[in-house]
Order: sequence, then C-alpha cells, then structure tokens
Amino acid sequence: MKEIKLEKLKIGGGQPPLIIAEMSGNHNQSLERALEIVDAAAAAGAHALKIQTYTAETMTLDSERPEFMIDDPKSLWHGFSLYKLYQQAATPWDWHKPIFERCRQLGLIGFSTPFDATAVDYLESLDTPCYKIASFENNDLPLIRRVAKTGKPVIISTGLATKEELGEAVKEILGQGNKNIVLLKCTSSYPASPENSNLLTIPDLIKNFGCLAGLSDHTLGIGAAVSSVALGASVIEKHFTLRRADGGVDAAFSLEPAELELLVTETKCAWQALGGIQYGPTDQEKGSLRFRRSLYVVKDMSAGEAFNRENIRSIRPGLGISPKHYDELLGKKVGRAIKKGTPVAWDMVNRYVK
Repeated sequence: MKEIKLEKLKIGGGQPPLIIAEMSGNHNQSLERALEIVDAAAAAGAHALKIQTYTAETMTLDSERPEFMIDDPKSLWHGFSLYKLYQQAATPWDWHKPIFERCRQLGLIGFSTPFDATAVDYLESLDTPCYKIASFENNDLPLIRRVAKTGKPVIISTGLATKEELGEAVKEILGQGNKNIVLLKCTSSYPASPENSNLLTIPDLIKNFGCLAGLSDHTLGIGAAVSSVALGASVIEKHFTLRRADGGVDAAFSLEPAELELLVTETKCAWQALGGIQYGPTDQEKGSLRFRRSLYVVKDMSAGEAFNRENIRSIRPGLGISPKHYDELLGKKVGRAIKKGTPVAWDMVNRYVK
C-alpha cells in the first residue's frame, strides 16, 4: 500500500487516518484564540492543524460589482463582498510563525493552504512540511506547479473538479518529480449535506489516480468522516473551533473540541475494525466456541436404546457432536447407559447393535 511520510507520521501504508483540524477563520482575528485552538486540537488528539495563507488583495479585488458579491440568500456569507469576507477570515501572516511553533511544541503537524505564489514563498521560509490546495484553486495549475516544486506532500481538495481537471493537477505534480499526492473528496457547499457527499468517489480516486485519498468534510457531525474510513480514506480534514456559539466565518460547520476528540477515537476504531478477510474463529473468539450449539442427551438412556428426537437435542454449550450430524445419529443405538446432560460423542454409538 502506498505510503507518504509526513514528519514523524505516515499517511497510508496501513496506518490509521491522519486527522487534520482546519482552523480557517475561526480565530476571529485574535492570535490568543488561534493559539487556544491549537491547544484544543492537540488535546483532542488531532494529528495536524491547518491554517490558510492569503490576504484579501491576493484573493480578489475590492469591488462591489455583482460578480464580487455573495448574493445567495442560503449562504452563510450572504451580503458580503468577497474582499470583505477574506479580510475578516484571513490569518495575518505574522501569526503563522507562533502558530506553527505552538504546533511543534504540542506534537502537531502545522501547515497551511497557500492561495498564490507569494504565500508559497512565505511558507517555504517557515519550512512548512506539506501543502494543501483548496477546492477553488484546484484548477490553478501555475499555483499547483509552484507547490509541487517544493517536493513536499501535496494534499488537494477535489471540490468542483472534473475527473479531467484532477488528472491535469496530478499530472502537473508528477511532472515536477513529486509523487506525494493525496486527493481529498470534497463537496464545496457550506455546510454540505450527507446525500451530496458521494463518499464512493474515494476508492475511485485511489483507483484512477494511483494515489492516496481521503475526505475534506463540510458536513455537520462526524458520521460522514467515520464512514469514509471504510472506503479507504487515509486523511480526514474537518473545520475546528472552540465554540460554535462564538461565531466566525466557518463556525457553523466546525467541530468543537469534544466532537473532534470523538472523531479521532471513532475513525481509529473504524480503521481497526476493517482488519482483514477472516473466516472461522479468531484467537480472541476461540474461548466462545464452547457456547455454540451441539448435540446433548436430554433423557436418561439405557444400553441398546436408539437415539431419537426425544432423547437428543441441539442445545448450548458446544461440547458435543456438531448438530449437522443429528439426522445421521437418529436410530443409532448406544452401547452403554447415558445420563441426561451428557454431550453426545461418537464413542457412545454401538455400531454393532442393530
């Protein structure tokens, strides 16, 4: 199985799924809160924490023309211009270093999503161990090329992308001699609904692109994320906040600390439960074999008496002959007296008495 090394951890290769806590804009423009989020992610057992590296100017234009406005009344950000939304959500670049330092202190892998080449250059100066490409940027081949040139693992969200577009992105990374690719199935709606998650795409990504795959999950709760493990997810990313009630641009579809801890626990359990193909008792089950059904004498029998439907039955425990021999034994005579409650054994049968 393919494996990618990420600092001291491994992705894939028979390892439990890597859990990424996505801070995004949930810091609410407070460095103190951002560091609290790092602390909470580590305490919950997450393996990595991700931020985003951009400015409003590198993302869009300061314009209120219709195409720059979020006019969907169902959107969490209805009424915002793109520029004002990104102003509110952006993580100041001078926060990156203290956030990453706190991650290292707590054993978390700290990394980011760059949105243009200047962000990649800055993150390289901080020696970030890997990169994430967001769904809305998975068609930006020059950006993907710049990230791939670092030689570090590239994690790509697949939201909105066609199979052909994903093929172009993967080809671009491979063209830079970088084979460390993870594709995350993603539904780019906020929040996403379970019925639109289409998790069966995960094994298809693995099959078609020959790389590791996982889930960037915008659904509420952890059900979809846990389910993804059974389909081969090696990485799971969920937005994370301290308290949804505190608000923030992504708070509505973010996990709280107790939920993130449950996600870590349950995804590992799901991974462990996959096991391998197994028939027959496992070593752990062997002690339970004695509780299976078997054939027992249920009435006192005299020597020479034949087995019939009144004196033998299939009951628990499992110390007698298998019930599959029931019909075969009917009519056979016993060679000695047998007490009620005795497990049926082959040496009871007098094969010479007709």
